Amino acid sequence: MTSAYLQNSKRVVIKIGSSLLVEAEGGALRQPWFDGMCEDIAALRRRGQEVLVVSSGAIAMGRRALGLKPGELKLEESQAAAAAGQIRLAHAWQEGLARHGLTVAQILLTIGDTEARRQYLNGRSTLNTLLRLGAVPVINENDTVATTEIRFGDNDRLAARVAEMVSADSLVLLSDIDGLYTADPGTDASAKFIPEVREITPEIAAMAGDSRSGFGRGGMVTKLAAARLALNAGCRMVIANGKVMKPLAAIEAGTRCTWFVPGATPLTARKQWIGGSLKPAGTLTVDAGAAAALRNGKSLLPAGVTEVDGKFERGDAVVIRGADGRELGRGLTAYGDEDARRIMGHKSGEIEAALGYRGRDEMIHRDDLVLG
Repeated sequence: MTSAYLQNSKRVVIKIGSSLLVEAEGGALRQPWFDGMCEDIAALRRRGQEVLVVSSGAIAMGRRALGLKPGELKLEESQAAAAAGQIRLAHAWQEGLARHGLTVAQILLTIGDTEARRQYLNGRSTLNTLLRLGAVPVINENDTVATTEIRFGDNDRLAARVAEMVSADSLVLLSDIDGLYTADPGTDASAKFIPEVREITPEIAAMAGDSRSGFGRGGMVTKLAAARLALNAGCRMVIANGKVMKPLAAIEAGTRCTWFVPGATPLTARKQWIGGSLKPAGTLTVDAGAAAALRNGKSLLPAGVTEVDGKFERGDAVVIRGADGRELGRGLTAYGDEDARRIMGHKSGEIEAALGYRGRDEMIHRDDLVLG
């Protein structure tokens, strides 16, 4: 039942657009709606669910603070507004969620942070650590430094990249429309609502229209682009009406919305990507004990590695071979080849002494490992 998708998700990314968060006249925070949103998030956290928020609104709030007139802003004006608004937006989230005993962490990203391997891994590690510590990461595009060429241009796709980065179970896009229609329902009375989508076919893609929002940069085109990213990552995505009070509770109550449902789980999709899409950059040879541990679902520890071949960096795919030379599997290494050579054969407690810093206990974590 689609209304249970959100409730059954362990990790949820919620994207909130500017037109929902900020008043159209004057750029002030829509306080009653915002308070309800914070209650929704707190309800998920009380159930033990992990929540990340991708929040627009910095530019809209900043232009009000700087006295910028309505209308299209120049790039430098948008960046200035983002700088002034981001601190106000972060403070609002901190204050709103603190009432529910929740800690907020602010994360600013550019598209390069999600595409460059090292930044991607650092971002993923930071977000996972914040979630493990019980914080609610509030994420936005880094508009103060992004340029026209490198910016996402909308937070729908940013939210999908974040969902992919953290292997989220569900991505919630709160919008000024309650889902996907065969045509724009605002201009076509015959438009039919679509409650569930399993694949972004050419016919589905052709249904996208333009945003009518006064603040938002993303229309249905960007939402379907986000859906494609989410489905490829094994993440469910929902487009829902965010204008109602407590929209997450409304989704769980069965309000009309469109769910995009993948054919695989986030972990399965990630492992398919590791096993079949990445070209290995090196090889780790392991002893019989490590090989047995891997077959029992354990991570690969440095102590079980007997040989390191190739040139690779942290996050690269490597082949794992047994002592007889047969391939056991593939995985994403937590260490570059030089550091891997320094710590191979060592127990996890000896890593700091060997490297001069406290690295990860695992050479390859089981979530980043695919056996042949």
